[in-house]
Amino acid sequence: MMKLQDFNLRYTLPFIITLFLTQNIFAQFTVKGTVKDQQTSVIISGVVVYNALDMEVLATSDSNGIYTFDTDNFIDNILFVKPNYDTYTLHLKQNEKSVSEYNIALNPISYKLSTLALQRNKKEVFTTKRLKDVEETSIYAGRKNEVVSIKDKTANIATSNARQIYNQVVGLNIYQNDDAGLQLNIGGRGLDPTRTSSFNTRQNGYDISPDVLGYPESYYTPASEGLDYIQIIRGAASLQYGTQFGGLINFVMKTPNPKQPFELVSRNTIGSNGLFTNFTSLSGTIGKWQYYTFHNYKKGDGFRDNSSFNSHNYYGYVRYNFSENTSLSAELTYLNYLTQQAGGLTDQMFYQDAYQSNRSRNWFGVNWLLATVKFRHEFTDASKLNIQLFGLDATRDAVGFRDNRVAQPDSFEQRDLIKGTFKNFGLEAKYLKEYTLLKDKQVFLVGTKFYRAHNTADQGAGSSLSDADFRLYNDQYPSYPNQSSYMYPNLNISLFAENIWYLNKKWSLTPGIRLEHIDTQSKGYYNRIFTDGAGNLLINQQDDQDQRSVRNFILLGLGASFKPSKFVEFYGNFSQNYRSVTFSDISIVNPSFAIDPDISDENGFTTDLGVRGVYKKLVSYDTNLFLIRYNDRIGFVQKEIDALAKSVRGNIGDAVLYGIESLVDVNLAKLFISNRHFRWSVFTNTAITKSKYIRSKQSSIVGNQVELVPLLNFKSGMSFGYKSLMTSLQWSYMSKQFTDATNAENPDILTAVIGQIPAYQVMDFSVSYSFLKDVMQLEAGINNVLDTVYFTRRATGYPGPGIIPSAPRTLYLGCEFKF
Repeated sequence: MMKLQDFNLRYTLPFIITLFLTQNIFAQFTVKGTVKDQQTSVIISGVVVYNALDMEVLATSDSNGIYTFDTDNFIDNILFVKPNYDTYTLHLKQNEKSVSEYNIALNPISYKLSTLALQRNKKEVFTTKRLKDVEETSIYAGRKNEVVSIKDKTANIATSNARQIYNQVVGLNIYQNDDAGLQLNIGGRGLDPTRTSSFNTRQNGYDISPDVLGYPESYYTPASEGLDYIQIIRGAASLQYGTQFGGLINFVMKTPNPKQPFELVSRNTIGSNGLFTNFTSLSGTIGKWQYYTFHNYKKGDGFRDNSSFNSHNYYGYVRYNFSENTSLSAELTYLNYLTQQAGGLTDQMFYQDAYQSNRSRNWFGVNWLLATVKFRHEFTDASKLNIQLFGLDATRDAVGFRDNRVAQPDSFEQRDLIKGTFKNFGLEAKYLKEYTLLKDKQVFLVGTKFYRAHNTADQGAGSSLSDADFRLYNDQYPSYPNQSSYMYPNLNISLFAENIWYLNKKWSLTPGIRLEHIDTQSKGYYNRIFTDGAGNLLINQQDDQDQRSVRNFILLGLGASFKPSKFVEFYGNFSQNYRSVTFSDISIVNPSFAIDPDISDENGFTTDLGVRGVYKKLVSYDTNLFLIRYNDRIGFVQKEIDALAKSVRGNIGDAVLYGIESLVDVNLAKLFISNRHFRWSVFTNTAITKSKYIRSKQSSIVGNQVELVPLLNFKSGMSFGYKSLMTSLQWSYMSKQFTDATNAENPDILTAVIGQIPAYQVMDFSVSYSFLKDVMQLEAGINNVLDTVYFTRRATGYPGPGIIPSAPRTLYLGCEFKF
């Protein structure tokens, strides 16, 4: 077996060589100049300078209108792009000078054009990018971040295959049990992947989860076919976006076509197990109005019996530009889906037949309505204001037979029903100001957020039939044991500020602070019901509860960046984190485990230290060390209750998680193929993570590994293409994981909630071809090429409990038309 140190050497050696080259090879000459308004001669900052051949960003003009970049000594076309101005093309000439100066004058246009709308016919070489220090009214300097460009992916976008879409995001742990992409389940660094609950999830910058504090599990995931890109900012994102250990995931939707009043895109995909998806969008710009809207439909039978699904997703965006500097936009999102859930398996059932199901009456339904209004205003190029008002009105319902004895056949009696309603709204405002101090540019950001939520949760008897009936039948079945009803009025008020201190052109420090006021309440009752052996009601006692917890605290953070050249950046950051107990932690009755009544909030910190960069479109790399201190971590341990071993969810103790993460993406076509129509690249994505509990009330826990932390998380892939033909092949490997703090080797025989998740490896292949000047595109692929039988999750509740198998080999074929 390959030793860990051998693995380290094999995959970090190319990175070390690349880093050495970046320190010793530099461009041949410099191009610089000033950008002004052609009509007023006023200097223009924020002009983005691109290489027209491959759309590489070369520079951005500063507050004095000055741009500068290094380049090779050959003739090339350079584009200057700025919203509200016509694009300017500069033709570089052969020049013996070490420095060439070109002053540019841009011509204003009549309507505001977002830089995101810049159209590129050619896919980018590197599909994962990084955020600039400042973007709109957000600061990312010194932060660990990745930007996934959806249009540059050759992958199964129709079903939002997370294993392919996030293949270059380091360290992610993905639950792979949804073959339709209806829910995203990603974690990482030991954080629970369940419905991405360890991240602050946003769409176009506003919250989309049921309750950011009380119930952060994301039942809605935006359709990948409607996305432009996905931003992932790690732990230090807490200062601007919240307190989460995971950081931020922001889904950025596509923007309106700025050049046409009407554009229609239609995508249809068919696949294994009766899969059919349709994505149809309309987009355009008419005067000062811009719009983008789509409908996404999905249906299929699923890869197991009793796992069919049906989904509708609508999205609408409209924007009015009052002037070049002021705009008002509105968005509306609606999602409705119904899925049948095949239930979990014991280990014995899984190894007998991994795709069997003994649950035919389990259903899950979601209705999600999101709305937001945004106001953006630029006082000057260096002073910006962003205000957004957002709200959610949603429900999630689950009904089914979920006995803690997973192998137990369905009794076809009354089912367990859990209903949740979520009504919340928020107002967030951010102001960003660029200023000069000691002749160096500085950036200041201040913001505030008001968030109010009123949610309910009801649990009790469902119908005894087999359909998706989400009505309560407590009156019909008064002796049903799991009956409760709660309200959760929550309030969150926060104030945050950050400042980039540019000490010189190479060094910057970014301190930040966030003040939090959290007020969470739980009002309701739980019925204690006991029956005799014949099922006759003996005791029906209602226990009323009225709990309130008010917290006020401060989170601090610091980021640092050192850029010795345009090819290298050293970065580091530290941020405190906080996670409040959710109402699913304390009030949902689950036959598979018990809740510790003393369960409480979690806190800790996250820190990163790394180096990253892009060298002449030859190599893109990002390698970092990380450490997470996790205090009062919530998880599962096995305890003896009423002479039976049972899983208990509560505060286990304090833990540390640390490791190395590395992404290296090499453009082999630039090295070996002179024809610019060829694309050929190879990437390796490696995360090596160690973890242990350093304090616990249970002495047997101290020194154990933290659950959901594989030692090795590795992905590697290759993309190859010629002109409009693109192919991709990737291999994923995950080492074994524990699912509880006791590091139980043997699985729980009855529920299969506790036990190891064995190591697994999966391969995926995709191909696409565009023709008729990109009017039509064909796509096809095979997921799980080798037909590996594996699982990534032991579910504690829905869709289990028990082992939830991952999909076998599946095929898909899609076609896109653009008019």
